[in-house]
Amino acid sequence: MSTFEPVVVIDGKGHLLGRLASTVAKQLLNGQKLVVVRCEQLNISGEFFRAKLKYSAFLRKQTRYNATRGGPWHFRSPAKMFWRTVRGMIPHKTERGAKAMERLKVFEGVPPPYDRKKRMVVPQALRVLRLKPGRKYCTVGRLGHEFGWKYRDVVARLEERRKVKGQAYYERKTAARKMLADAKTNASISDDTRKQLEEYGY
Repeated sequence: MSTFEPVVVIDGKGHLLGRLASTVAKQLLNGQKLVVVRCEQLNISGEFFRAKLKYSAFLRKQTRYNATRGGPWHFRSPAKMFWRTVRGMIPHKTERGAKAMERLKVFEGVPPPYDRKKRMVVPQALRVLRLKPGRKYCTVGRLGHEFGWKYRDVVARLEERRKVKGQAYYERKTAARKMLADAKTNASISDDTRKQLEEYGY
């Protein structure tokens, strides 16, 4: 991501939460607009029980005065968990940091119109490249579900539907390409027509 694109769509599946968040935070501060999809498939290193204990300890933290007004707010949605992780790496109380956070969008699953856009990965944040084989890890979706996120089944159902549609689109596209290639090889063009086409540069 050395060059600026209008909007970069990142597929969160298989990325480590903190490593992806640090890369995203840096790009946001540089002025890049980012969309992160499939946040429920983000990974956290370490076994699930450890992550659960850490999040339980985090839930117990609140303001001394009026907890309903003063926060801190403990998000259960995986997308908001990732958003808060990125926010912690940005000076979000300054104008520059607030503008950077406005350039970030996060989603569970892959909603329209991002299901038709090219999605990227961040190699330095991929779990398969950063964790040793055999190390334990868990997903942010499972952690959120454990603490009260209610939409895991809904997102899974919508993702299945999206994958079926995507597969059908891919099959139609490959069939059309094959037909075009066959037509080009089997096209019978007369010599006069061929000469005219060569004159026009075809």
